[in-house]
Amino acid sequence: MDQIAIGKFIASERKRKGYTQKQLSDILSISDKTISKWECGNGFPEVSMLLPLCNELDITVNELLAGERVSEEDYRKKAEENMVNMIREREENRKKAIHTVITGIISTVAFLTIIMVVCIYTEVIALPVKILLVAIACSIFAPGLIIAMEGERTVGYYKCRACGELFVPTFGAYTVGMHWLTSRHLKCPKCGKRTYCRKVLSKE
Repeated sequence: MDQIAIGKFIASERKRKGYTQKQLSDILSISDKTISKWECGNGFPEVSMLLPLCNELDITVNELLAGERVSEEDYRKKAEENMVNMIREREENRKKAIHTVITGIISTVAFLTIIMVVCIYTEVIALPVKILLVAIACSIFAPGLIIAMEGERTVGYYKCRACGELFVPTFGAYTVGMHWLTSRHLKCPKCGKRTYCRKVLSKE
């Protein structure tokens, strides 16, 4: 799905109805910042908001996902395309998640292996060599860890348990957020509540 195209479509349909962002947000009982975020392509309505938004703008969910008006002849085709795109997004994110995990494992194993060699053969290895090996271990581990964290942060979305909002946290918020299995303690950009947000791979 093209969030930029969808955002522009929401904006054009809102204007066609004669609503300001504030008026539409009041009707939907959400903040005007959320409407602005959608229209800028920086977010997407959660599932619970799709029908209310579409009903208010006199469009179908299929048209919203397509980011354009759809004729009767193209309706089924667009519906199939939207379904395929959702499936493709989930599969691509699953592959990226696997690559992220592999990167993290490889860098961690390499780091631990070098450190173990230094510790086991501490009396045999000269001090300058020890320092060099530790530096190499850190140079392998640090970038690998950052790449793994960035991949895990940006692949898919985190779902707020309070309001259902799907979002991608900042790197800082992701880093300090407590982690538990597939959830991370994060602040929702929509409702502002801190919950253990569950990781999801697509907007379905």
